[in-house]
Amino acid sequence: MIPQFEDAQLFPILEKVRAGERLSEADGLALYRSADLLAIGYMANLVRERMHGNVTFFNVNRHINPTDVCVASCKLCAFGKKARDPKAYTMSLEEVWHRAGLGLTEAVTEFHIVGGLHPELTVDWYAEMLAGLKQRFPKVHLKAFTMVEIAYFAKRFKMPIVEVLKRFKEAGMDSLPGGGAEIFSERVRRIICDHKIDGNEWLEVARAAHKMGLKSNCTMLYGHVENEEDRVDHLLRLRSLQDDTGGFVTYIPLAFHPDNTPLEHIPKTTGFADLKNIAIARLMLDNIPHIKAYWIMMTPKIAQIAQRFGADDIDGTVVEERIYHDAGAETSQGMRRSELLRLIRAAGREPVERDTAYNRVERQENAFEIFV
Repeated sequence: MIPQFEDAQLFPILEKVRAGERLSEADGLALYRSADLLAIGYMANLVRERMHGNVTFFNVNRHINPTDVCVASCKLCAFGKKARDPKAYTMSLEEVWHRAGLGLTEAVTEFHIVGGLHPELTVDWYAEMLAGLKQRFPKVHLKAFTMVEIAYFAKRFKMPIVEVLKRFKEAGMDSLPGGGAEIFSERVRRIICDHKIDGNEWLEVARAAHKMGLKSNCTMLYGHVENEEDRVDHLLRLRSLQDDTGGFVTYIPLAFHPDNTPLEHIPKTTGFADLKNIAIARLMLDNIPHIKAYWIMMTPKIAQIAQRFGADDIDGTVVEERIYHDAGAETSQGMRRSELLRLIRAAGREPVERDTAYNRVERQENAFEIFV
């Protein structure tokens, strides 16, 4: 059966998708330049259902942002603040451990830990934070520190990247999130995040982590000053590293939220763009197992639709998200497990609770409800 595509130029890509062939740079550009969203979504759903059937994954997680103090001044960011800013905060270790346990139930399987690039906190402080969390919550997976944070720690503490990773792994770090990648294009990074490491350095930190046996996620920030070539280049560089290491578990496309940033003149992304980026990622990243529709960023409604456009994950309960909400996100800061189940079922998918490694978590329907 030949589907009805408005853009006939997509038919050669469809043939590749059906045959399970890897898409090229030219294919990626053709996808981004096409306005036939339904055709792109149709192809992405073919791949998604080939890999994961009718399942949509979610987890019961909690975000922890220990500090918003940051030495960088990235134009894309509304979260980071200078140490002298009266609104800046840095939690004590006791506060981190206390907040991690607020409302905690046995359902929580992951702490997601990221923060600003603090100019004074020590490697011992971070290691003690991880060790204290692992001691208090031994069954909870610690997904901590972006590649940008790890590179900053290495520079600030005058330690090789592998030594920083080793120290934190020994303290209890189980994996790394995928933030801070933004767009690898040097031209774009000079505009939006010139205080951060460059794209090659981000990839090399990820490579080092993967070689140590640490899995990670990966991301792309879209909807600012990048173009189609920049997006495709970013995806291909992630795919290439994955060919080498196999360490990426999940890819998360992140829409730029301009509110309260120096780039607030840029319009917010549309649902059309959000779904297109999900779908193209599923088509191009043939070696990364999972594509996440981050409901905090794209709203629960778009995240639902994304489950038919290539996504197989809708993230988790989150509980308290600060980074996107400081940039104007209007979604809730957390969601009940029961609501995630409802959203997934309403999208016609089968909800499967997972841990960070995508092992299935078996429990009764209303067990250990988390209050947010």
